[in-house]
Amino acid sequence: MSAKSRLPGLTTQILLGLLLGIVAGALWPSTDANGVHVAGYAEQIKPIADAFLRMIKMIIAPLVFATLVVGIAGAGDLKATGRIGVKAIVYFEIATTIALFLGLGLVNLFKPGAGLAMPIGADTRAAAAIALNQQHAWDIFLHLFPTSVVDAMARGDILQLVVFSMFFGLAVAAIGSRGRPIVDVLESTSEAMFTFTGYVMKFAPFGVFAAIASTVGGKGLAVLFTLGKLIALMYVGLAIFALIVIGGVSYLIRVPFPTFIRAIREPFLIAFSTASS
Repeated sequence: MSAKSRLPGLTTQILLGLLLGIVAGALWPSTDANGVHVAGYAEQIKPIADAFLRMIKMIIAPLVFATLVVGIAGAGDLKATGRIGVKAIVYFEIATTIALFLGLGLVNLFKPGAGLAMPIGADTRAAAAIALNQQHAWDIFLHLFPTSVVDAMARGDILQLVVFSMFFGLAVAAIGSRGRPIVDVLESTSEAMFTFTGYVMKFAPFGVFAAIASTVGGKGLAVLFTLGKLIALMYVGLAIFALIVIGGVSYLIRVPFPTFIRAIREPFLIAFSTASS
């Protein structure tokens, strides 16, 4: 019987990393009293945060591919898999539509960005160029299908990876017992990737600490309040969305809502702490 760890839970560790990062950034800023940039300790640890974000990104592609193929091919019954796929698409479309109208309603009601002067930099100009370059329906449709799955993985295009994984899983299921070795390999791969994810999650408090420390150290404590209204409104919208959609679905499929929330608590916190989906 293994000894129980005396360390606090991962959620607590991440919150501690967040608070300590704010303190470190405030104590060792990257600007002096005159606003001149200096080499602050907080800014120098930013590579730790960048390394953590890269670790998260390198997990996504193999984890998505392995779990989707195992889920589809492992079901065995293509008709049942097709029904599940249709239900998933319907759920995704309904949930996305609700999220869209909820977000538009809240932002037009409270106007969190009113009066905020945004500098016109390279990123702003790039975003404007993308907005002007409108895509047609056929362009969006064609984007679903990758010319190379390796390229889709390298670019982190998860939508293309999902489409490839679905077709690959259906093909493996269609060849029957001959596809079983592939399922076994990918099932082991998915288990290994989940264990790998656990290792990365243990590094999360350090990544969060470095990220917030470098941000506060470089831009000052005021950065924590500059867009506070927008962030608060976002969380209010997410809470309403969770109650309406996740709570409603939990009721319909008879999965206890509190149990589900406890299960997703830590990955949910990591996603928001790192601005990563």
